[in-house]
Amino acid sequence: MKIGVISDTHSRSIPKQVLDDFKKVDLIVHAGDFCSPEDLKIFKKMADVRAVFGNMDGLELRQILPERDIFEVEGLKIGVYHGHGPAEKVPDLVRAEFKADKVDIVIFGHSHQPFNKKINNVLYFNPGSPSDTVRSPYCSYGILEIIKGKVSGKIVKVDGCHG
Repeated sequence: MKIGVISDTHSRSIPKQVLDDFKKVDLIVHAGDFCSPEDLKIFKKMADVRAVFGNMDGLELRQILPERDIFEVEGLKIGVYHGHGPAEKVPDLVRAEFKADKVDIVIFGHSHQPFNKKINNVLYFNPGSPSDTVRSPYCSYGILEIIKGKVSGKIVKVDGCHG
C-alpha cells in the first residue's frame, strides 16, 4: 500500500512532480489547508482521498471534511489532524491530540515543516508544503509505504520550488 501525503496546498498550483507521483499511489491523505475545494477535486480524480480541514479552510470545506480523522489501512490505524499554534509547538500539540487514541501513524500539517519521526512506536509525519517555503528551506510532500503491517515514511523535495 502506497499513500501520497500532502498538506498546506493553499490554493497554489500543485507541482507536476506531485501530480505525477500521486498517479502511482493507492490513497491520498491531505492534512488540511486546501483553501479551495478545487484542490480536493483534483486529488479525488487521482485516487481515494482522506482529508481534514485546516485553519485556513473556509466554510465550504469545513462542511464536507472533518477536523480530525482516524481510519485503518492494512491493519494500521492512521490519525489525521491539521494542527494549530506556533510551528515549533505543532508536533507536541498533535501528539496530545491523539494521546487517548491507539494510532500507529499520525499525519499532520500546519507548520509547513517536514517531520518524519517515530515516537513511542507511533510515526508522526508532516509532509511539509508542496508550494510554500515560509517556514521551511524547501517545498515537499510525502510518501508512506505499508508493507506487512510496517510503515515507512519518506519526505520528497519538490524540484525547483522556491515557494
